Amino acid sequence: VQLQASGGGLVQAGDSLRLSCAVSRHAFYAVGWFRQAPGKEREFVAVIHWRNGIRYYADSVKGRFTISRDAAEHTVYLQMSSLRPEDTAVYYCAVRADYCSGNGCSARNEYNYWGQGTQVTVSS
Repeated sequence: VQLQASGGGLVQAGDSLRLSCAVSRHAFYAVGWFRQAPGKEREFVAVIHWRNGIRYYADSVKGRFTISRDAAEHTVYLQMSSLRPEDTAVYYCAVRADYCSGNGCSARNEYNYWGQGTQVTVSS
C-alpha cells in the first residue's frame, strides 16, 4: 500500500487548509490522520472507516476538522478550519487493515502503512 499526503503549508491562525491522502488500491479497513509536533509524540487526529464512512476525532480537533473520503478517487481528505498555532505539526496519513471503533482507532501502532507526511505551520 502506498500513501501520498499533500496540501500542507503556512497559514495564519483562524485560516483553513485541506490535506489530501491518495491511497493506492488495496484492501484496508480505515484511513487515519496523525500529527507530530517537534519534540512530541505522534498523536491521533481523525480516522474514517472506508466502507461505511464512520468517523472518529481527537477531542482537540472536534468541531474544527472534518475527515472525508472520495471512494472513486481513493483519496481521504482532512479539512482543517479555525487553525491554531498548536495545530502546527507534520501531518501523516496511515492505513489500518483491522477493525476498530471509538478510541480503539487512535492507537498508532495498529496502523500498517504510513505516508511521508506534510508540514502544516500555523502562525499566530
